Amino acid sequence: MGRHPKASVFHTSGWLRALQRTYHYEPIAFTTARPTDEVKNALVFSAVRSWLTGRRLVSLPFSDHCEPLVDSPAELRTLCFSVLQHRAQGRWKYVEMRPASSALSLDESFRKAQTFYLHRLDLRPDLDALLHSFHKDSIQRKIRRAERERLTYEEGRSESLLRKLCHLLDLTRRRHQVPLQPLKWFRNLIECLGESLCIRIASKDGQPAAGILTLAYGNSVVYKYGGSDTRLNPLGGMPFLFWKTIQAAKQMGARELDLGRSDCANTGLIVFKEHWASTRSTLTYWRSPGETQSTSDDSWKMGFAKRVFARLPGGMRRAAGSLLYPHVG
Repeated sequence: MGRHPKASVFHTSGWLRALQRTYHYEPIAFTTARPTDEVKNALVFSAVRSWLTGRRLVSLPFSDHCEPLVDSPAELRTLCFSVLQHRAQGRWKYVEMRPASSALSLDESFRKAQTFYLHRLDLRPDLDALLHSFHKDSIQRKIRRAERERLTYEEGRSESLLRKLCHLLDLTRRRHQVPLQPLKWFRNLIECLGESLCIRIASKDGQPAAGILTLAYGNSVVYKYGGSDTRLNPLGGMPFLFWKTIQAAKQMGARELDLGRSDCANTGLIVFKEHWASTRSTLTYWRSPGETQSTSDDSWKMGFAKRVFARLPGGMRRAAGSLLYPHVG
């Protein structure tokens, strides 16, 4: 599957293995290939079995997007038919697909479930042209400020860097009333994805100011997680780390920086991403069957649980996140 031109890091065995190890989601792939054939197309899912949110097939949990690996509308229709047959036989509550392409023609049984924005930066121009395309005040000046402040820069996959990143993620998610994913999720990502994963930390006088986690695959680098200490935000740590990521991505020959999805109502995050001269597209998640009363009730329950967990003290909040996230997907 990884050789398909539409494949991303979210299709890799490493990502699927990390999901299975952490949350016990079973990977399932639908293909027209026979057992003895080379696999040339696929719809990749994880089976989520939750007493809180129900049994469902998701393509893929905790993935911003997961493109169907098909070469024609006919292939897509054939595979969607197989998926829906499997859903009926297995009594799955629903099937969810998260294609990055808005032009896909899914089976008519699928309905829009959620809509986000997806931002991508074209890395093909040279570094000087890229730098000058960024917002002068919000990005260029912040990068220069970080350099004047002599922020220290670290990158890698060590336990020390992971701890710093999780501290910054916890600060950020607490501000947004969202619990942090369990530490074992990040450890499993590091172990299963290896050198394609990179943690970057910017610090001032030994104090972590900003941190991001990126995933590299093929011609793309994906920004997946990021957090910061708001007291140190004026120093420009986050723009500094993105600039470091862009420089490294160019060096490895990447042609795109995937800045990930944003809630359509999160104006601040959308503006930040667009200050990098990125291109915005609409990212739609599809479900079959469409929205039902029980699904709406589950969304309400999950929202309530998140608000409660986010107000817990630090240690309890992290433990609660370990209980919550297996049901989210």
